[in-house]
Amino acid sequence: MQRRSARAARVAYKDESDASEWEGNDESSDYDPSDVVSEDWEVDTKDQALMVKHEPQVSFDAPALPVKKRARSYSGSDTDSDVPLADRVRARRKAPKPKLTRFQRAVATLNAMHPELEGVWEALATMRRQRGSRLPKAEQPEGIAATLLPFQLEGLQWLQSQEKSLWRGGLLADEMGMGKTLQMISLLVSDPQRPTLVVAPTVAILQWRHEVQKFAPSLNVTVWHGAQRTSDTAELASMDVVLTSYAVLESTFRREKYGVTRRGRRVHEPSPLHGISWRRIILDEAHHIKERTSNTARSAFALKSDYKWCLSGTPLQNRVGELYSMIRFLGGDPFAYYYCRQCPCKSATWSFHNNSVCVHCGHKPMVHLSFWNFMILRPIQRDGFEEGEGEEAFVRLRLLLDCIMLRRTKLERADDMGLPPRTIEVRRDLFSPEEEDLYRSLYTSTTRKFSTFLDQGTVLNNYSNIFTLLTRMRQMSNHPDLVLRSHTRSNVDLLGEVDEVHVCKLCLEEAEDAILSRCRHVFCRACITQYLQSFEGDVDAELRHDDTTPDCPYCHATLSIDLDAPALEPPCPIPTPGNPKRQGILSRLDLTHWRSSTKIEALVEELTKLRELPDRSIKSLVFSQFVNFLDLIAFRLQRAGFRICRLEGNMTPEARDRTIRHFMENPGVSVFLVSLKAGGVALNLTEASRVYLMDPWWNPAVEVQAMDRIHRLGQHRPIVGTIESRIIELQNKKSAYDLLTQAP
Repeated sequence: MQRRSARAARVAYKDESDASEWEGNDESSDYDPSDVVSEDWEVDTKDQALMVKHEPQVSFDAPALPVKKRARSYSGSDTDSDVPLADRVRARRKAPKPKLTRFQRAVATLNAMHPELEGVWEALATMRRQRGSRLPKAEQPEGIAATLLPFQLEGLQWLQSQEKSLWRGGLLADEMGMGKTLQMISLLVSDPQRPTLVVAPTVAILQWRHEVQKFAPSLNVTVWHGAQRTSDTAELASMDVVLTSYAVLESTFRREKYGVTRRGRRVHEPSPLHGISWRRIILDEAHHIKERTSNTARSAFALKSDYKWCLSGTPLQNRVGELYSMIRFLGGDPFAYYYCRQCPCKSATWSFHNNSVCVHCGHKPMVHLSFWNFMILRPIQRDGFEEGEGEEAFVRLRLLLDCIMLRRTKLERADDMGLPPRTIEVRRDLFSPEEEDLYRSLYTSTTRKFSTFLDQGTVLNNYSNIFTLLTRMRQMSNHPDLVLRSHTRSNVDLLGEVDEVHVCKLCLEEAEDAILSRCRHVFCRACITQYLQSFEGDVDAELRHDDTTPDCPYCHATLSIDLDAPALEPPCPIPTPGNPKRQGILSRLDLTHWRSSTKIEALVEELTKLRELPDRSIKSLVFSQFVNFLDLIAFRLQRAGFRICRLEGNMTPEARDRTIRHFMENPGVSVFLVSLKAGGVALNLTEASRVYLMDPWWNPAVEVQAMDRIHRLGQHRPIVGTIESRIIELQNKKSAYDLLTQAP
């Protein structure tokens, strides 16, 4: 008997008690009920969907199903002929297959082309079960001039076991102040094979050298930084530990890959750091490579070593996608690779000829995907981490982090550390009548300008203007002079210089860690980074197109700037309290009639209370992101009789080290003024016990890093920090991501 199409043989059984009564919906159908074979019916789910769409009038309990018929016919002589036909059909048909989601179909397609991906998550689950919930302790290593605490011995054992695993490294994410540096030095001593490269922020290079010389004097350590650094790879390879900064690492990589112009010719200079196969590479404060497309991240990816380590107390600051760069640096296979869905092509880089065809397989970009983005990032972006595929992706991410990351908190290890309590206070003060009038006037003007952008539909085109308006309001909360006396000349030249300083075109203040764009405009490195991040968001690299490139916030040309370029040299000496020639904002003020602000006076009040305590040895850190505000604070504190030190972003490593030592070793110096952008990470300032954050940053992790400069091993005084509450709600929202790095 010929097979009949379901479209031509759709029927609806009207009366279960009468198996002979059928109603055909197609007048031309020659369907005969005697052709039905009860045991040979099977569901055609595709045609079933069509039937439901076109035949909604089916009335009995189970909807009539379109069928495919086999070659046998029903003779009517079976022993079960007394059973109604409809019951036999429903009892013996196959159960319909569950409908797959689009994501599940994509996973099946990917696994079919790349079978090695099928058991990835099961393998991670097995690794986590084998690791267990309790870490064993290593033996106290010989050659370390310190007794490791119990949790540090556990950390050392984990470091050693990770180097024996497939990962050959990992992410040590203990909270700030728990001795990550000491644990890594212990690992170096336990396996003294040379050489080891340590990449750290500029402010931390000399601190690393002091720590190595203090705890492991047997190791030879050198600092590869500055204009006098050697280019002899053999000399570097003979050292036990080589210390360098992210800026130097990026610079050498850029010179090797893109070259430099010398006498009209493009010359490529080989990078000594990338020409050595290192025993270990350690990235301190590894969140510096969180932007996967930056030259800093690419320069780290290009390094070669046997083992790779990332150290960061705040591995996740803004977005889940920031973890990708660390996974990529560690060489996570398959999580850091791109896969083609039409062939076995697999690549660690997104490489295409003219953005049209893959350099490896010749297929289009649309059929390639990042395993990290596909399995983790996009589902969380789409559904969050509390429901649906986003929740499943969150579980996968936790599973991955459990296998490559070790994170302990001070609260969990409070008994081992014996740290004093840390108290965070939010002090709220009211404006003076004059300050309130100025702020309301600025607020009204800002609201009116924003409403104009909103009415014209040009909000996104005026992002830099809106950012400047918000920055001005924050500065007004600090001191009116930061707005009213921001500059004295309107004829700003193309270099962005006003008299003796570089001025940022975004915040309109003296540029902190200034860098220059191709269109010859100066920006603070942090300001322009935040500006660019507002455009990038979580857009995947393979989905970015030229039309999403942001414009220069000043001249609106296509923005081209190297975020990792060396900072511009200041056109004049760094302002210091002892320099009789006032610079910056102080040179634009009449100091004989100058008035302080509510916030500065609140700081003076807090510091005066400390000075009146019986213990005169209490020291304080004062953080602000505005250098001009630090100038005003320094002037007011000096008039009140406080001895101060300052740390700013344009200081050399040697100058920073001298300033830190002066603060730590002189009892009379009670206040350390620190730029939040320059000194908020990698410092060990346990001599201080008070932290004052004068203006909150958008990213809460930056403030946590700043407060933990003093709340760390070696601190014996109770810790108190005070912060402004203007941006606390935004910080709390971003802090929710810290759930990813907490123990389950």
